Formats: sequence, structure tokens, C-alpha cells
Amino acid sequence: MAKVWCITGTSRGLGRVWALAALERGDSVVATARDVRSLDGLVQRFPGSVLPLALDVRDRAAAVAAVAAGVERFGRLDVVVNNAGYGLFGAVEELTEQQVRDQLETNLFGALWVTQAALPVMRAQGHGHLVQVSSIGGVAGFALLGGYNCSKWALEGLSEALAQEVGPAGVHVTIVEPGPYSTDWGGDSAVWAPRNPAYDGLRAARRAAAARQVAVEPEATARAVLELVDMAEPPLRLFLGTYPYAIAERAYAERLATWQAGRALAATADGAARPAGAS
Repeated sequence: MAKVWCITGTSRGLGRVWALAALERGDSVVATARDVRSLDGLVQRFPGSVLPLALDVRDRAAAVAAVAAGVERFGRLDVVVNNAGYGLFGAVEELTEQQVRDQLETNLFGALWVTQAALPVMRAQGHGHLVQVSSIGGVAGFALLGGYNCSKWALEGLSEALAQEVGPAGVHVTIVEPGPYSTDWGGDSAVWAPRNPAYDGLRAARRAAAARQVAVEPEATARAVLELVDMAEPPLRLFLGTYPYAIAERAYAERLATWQAGRALAATADGAARPAGAS
């Protein structure tokens, strides 16, 4: 059966690729973007299958209205992809208060508002799939990306709890963690903190490392995402591409080693055991 999707951030990048892939196979898409004119190409090519909506995901009421409009148009909602987001670059010391608040408002709260709007619909249907777009930066921390890491780590924790809450209602949650793709994440849509010269050497090293990376075209992700939403029992987490595996494996190995090294010290915080019922 053809699916009905709601995808945020479909003006370009991964959101655009996934919207196009869904439409090409005969699905319907509620496509949202801050500038609805960026969706004209999709509407012209798939006039009966696209509902283009202007949406700033930071606006909770607008997110509720967008989901309601999609259900009114297509009758149900099978897949919601919380894709809208952007990168914030800068050392933790450099980040301004407004930059961090704006990052969380979009990358975390935007996904939360859309998720909350969709859940009553999916619960009533008895099925649905929430795809939360995180990043390898939601698994491991990277210097000069602390604000972005913060937003994605928060989204991962939120989504892991969510999966336990809504699974009994037939609603699946998958946290998608892409590697580096040639999208606008680090381009025009990115935000840069004011620079402190103390971090210039670190910035130079990061630029050199980034220059050695070979970014993959985002179209390569389409098949994996289509297969993901068709699974009867989709996974809680899915990397896109093999690049993230080495990073995640190293990060988790280091965490386990650190925890084990501190086991004796941790035990000192157990305190004296008390008999059951003792106050």
C-alpha cells in the first residue's frame, strides 16, 4: 500500500531526496519548508501527491496545523520524518546564548513539536513510523560542534524514551544517523560562532581533516530510507553509510573502558546496605 509521509525540511538536502524517492514510487508527501516556493518543482512534477506547506518547525502551533492539514488532505499519516535542522559551528566558549537557544529550538524542539502533533493521529490509526534525523554527531562528540552535538544527543535521548512509550500502540521510532553527505549542512544554512583566536589552531586542524573526507551524494541514501519505512519491525537506530561505524565503535569502546577504570571509585558511592523497610 502506498504510504503517506510528512517530511520537514524538504527544500533541499536529505529531506528533498527522500521526498522525491517517496513520490517516485507512488507515495504521497506532506512536504514542509520555511520557504514554500522551494517546493514548486515537486508540486509541478507530482501535482496530486504533494501537499506543500510553509512551516517553521520552531512554531508549535504551526506544526500542529501542518499535521492536521496533511491528514485532512490524505486521510492518514504513515511516516513522519523530522529532518529540519542545521549545523552550528564554534567552540563551546565561543557560542552565544542566542545561537545555542536557536539551535535547540530547531533541532530539538522542532522535532518534538512535530512528533507531538503526529502521535495522536498514529495512535488512533494503530500504526505509524517516526523517523528522527540525528547524526553521527548524536553518538560521538566533535570539537567545534558542541552546540550541534548537544541538540542531537538530546534528540536521541528523547527518541529512545519515546520508542518505549509508543511501541505498544503500534508506533515505531527510528533514529537515523547519517555520515557526511554533500548537503548544505555546512554551507549557507550553517551558523558560525564569533571566533576566539585561542581556537584557531584547532579550526585549522579540523579544516584539514574535513578536506580529506570524500562526501557522498545524498541521493545514495534513498534506497535505505525506503526500505527502512517498509520494515515490519524497523530498528531503533540506523546509520546511513558505513563511515559512522568506526567512529561509534571507538567512542563506545572508550566509554566502556573509562567506566570500567572507575568501577572501584564508583563502588565507594554505594553506601552501607540497609535492611529492607529501614528508614
